[in-house]
Amino acid sequence: MELPLSQLSEKIIAFERDHHLTDNDLAFGSQLSVERIHNIKSGEATPTQEELQLLKKFMNSKA
Repeated sequence: MELPLSQLSEKIIAFERDHHLTDNDLAFGSQLSVERIHNIKSGEATPTQEELQLLKKFMNSKA
């Protein structure tokens, strides 16, 4: 999931919409904090490789 930050944000938003999830659901499932999810989605923070892996693992589990 090596995407520019804006594409990652769009991917997260689409994933939440398609799976009827909230930021809380995504945070719980990916083991990241809600605040971290918000910051990544808004472009205020760049996720670490570990965070990207956690997001990818959770998103792939719902595919």
